[in-house]
Amino acid sequence: MEPRSRRLPGTDGLSIHVLEWSEEGVPLVLVHGFGNEAHIWDDFAPRVAPHYRTVAVDLRGHGDSDHDPKGRYDYEHHVADLEAVTAALDVERLVLVGHSFGGRTATLFAAKHPERMAGLVIVDIGPEHDPRGTTRIRMEVMQRGDGSFAEPGEYERVLAHNFPAGSPEALRRMARHELRQRDDGRWVRKADPAFMAGRPGQGEAEAEARERETARRLWDALEKINCPTLVVRGAASDVLSPDVADRMVDEVLAKGQLAVVPHSAHSVMTDNPKGFAEAVCGFVLG
Repeated sequence: MEPRSRRLPGTDGLSIHVLEWSEEGVPLVLVHGFGNEAHIWDDFAPRVAPHYRTVAVDLRGHGDSDHDPKGRYDYEHHVADLEAVTAALDVERLVLVGHSFGGRTATLFAAKHPERMAGLVIVDIGPEHDPRGTTRIRMEVMQRGDGSFAEPGEYERVLAHNFPAGSPEALRRMARHELRQRDDGRWVRKADPAFMAGRPGQGEAEAEARERETARRLWDALEKINCPTLVVRGAASDVLSPDVADRMVDEVLAKGQLAVVPHSAHSVMTDNPKGFAEAVCGFVLG
């Protein structure tokens, strides 16, 4: 099943790229994580497309969506883009599935629009990060050098190191869709370097204070969500700790459920596509 590629108006004058697998049924919108793009859902989307109007979004600064020349990549800008994209698609009530950075964006969107939510799936992310994952991701970004590659296979080998549990097909697909070729023939990631670099000049204390404030906002957001919500955690995740996942489901979410997917780390849908699909389809298809 091949999705249809579309460009839709976002906010701030940016164009947002989406993949649309189907046009019938309750809308199910998929939001990728840090540095990824909409094709990260290629294994999962065909499973739900016969039952939902299935759309995957490239966040601004990712995939084939526009980069923001002003570097506006805070969560509120991505939430505003989701509002614009769903309006352009004439989507009112929806199921939202978000992984990692996209999961936080989806959480904030759901809290802002609880009346629009038919369901929410938060994939391996919570209000608080496990420090192990934060350190690993920071090191991976630092080790990329200038981020250019002689050919996509070189980047695929980097992905195999960073995603040791990832299926070979998922890694090949990531290498194919996350890169673009420069005029000099070398390949670079589509993700905006300004997004990947974070906030230049931000000190460690400032970054920690900002993350604490984000955590507070996200815990508050979870309390406002009253739709059925599935929290998916990779069994070997170093980003979403068991304690935080349990607190989300047992103490904060009104209708929370937890699914722990075996043989997977943070990138659950590429590490164990079958296990991920079984967990989420069990939730969204009943």
